Amino acid sequence: MPDLDKAARIRAGQGFIAALDQSGGSTPKALRLYGIEEDRYGSEAEMFDLIHGMRERIVRSDAFDGDKVVGAILFEQTMDRTFAGRPAAEFLWAEKQVVPFLKIDKGLADEADGVQLMKPIPGLDATLDRAHGLGVFGTKERSVINAANADGIEAIVAQQFEVGRQVLAHDMVPILEPEVTISIVDKAEAEAILRDRILAHLDTLPDGQEIMLKLSLPSEDDFYAPLVDHPKVMRVVALSGGYSREDANAMLARNRGVIASFSRALTEGLSDEMDDAAFDARLGATVDSIRDASVAG
Repeated sequence: MPDLDKAARIRAGQGFIAALDQSGGSTPKALRLYGIEEDRYGSEAEMFDLIHGMRERIVRSDAFDGDKVVGAILFEQTMDRTFAGRPAAEFLWAEKQVVPFLKIDKGLADEADGVQLMKPIPGLDATLDRAHGLGVFGTKERSVINAANADGIEAIVAQQFEVGRQVLAHDMVPILEPEVTISIVDKAEAEAILRDRILAHLDTLPDGQEIMLKLSLPSEDDFYAPLVDHPKVMRVVALSGGYSREDANAMLARNRGVIASFSRALTEGLSDEMDDAAFDARLGATVDSIRDASVAG
């Protein structure tokens, strides 16, 4: 059974989930936005040290407040590192009352039928055992929908639930993330197919099991309300998906019961060159704005 204290925090927490899970492919862009160009590091190891420094600065800030940030999604390397000298997941829960999650997908397969499935995840059972032992509450796994193709979307949802069941078997809660690309012309149609397929697959879960969902902000306000209200869905969270933080917050506030799980929108405006006072002030304003949008619906 998943940790009941952490589950209660996720269900009732009046805040959002921070996505601190940039992978190797997205890290150079995240560092550039943070003011660190590629000439500042000469190897992948140095790159990951720098992104960890950014993450640690964020989570140690007083602005990263557990009353406003209810969860955080970690990259696997981050889970195996420390914040303030304590294992990362332990620090988040013990010091901040922030529930730790782990990104488990290994990237995207080539597009077929308008979607990109997850690549295979080798050694997943061992990773889940290790994460559970470190106090990680749940996981996040991402795949991408690029067209309103019913066959492709069914394949995406089926794979997400298959991996989700594997996570549930380790007494952890999966965040299924079938992301709809926000720029596609048939976004609303893709969302309609996606919602219907998720509802159908939820019916296959045993009573008493719960998952979470991380979805692109919908074209129609409250479109995912049937998922928010579903007894087998612990929470629905939204990704910013390329929208600016201002636009993402405005859309989020119009969707009842959906909270944020932003990555780029969370770190927007932060810089390596800021002194601690300026950094904390900017992060605090960001955290407040995302939290307010998350609880407005």
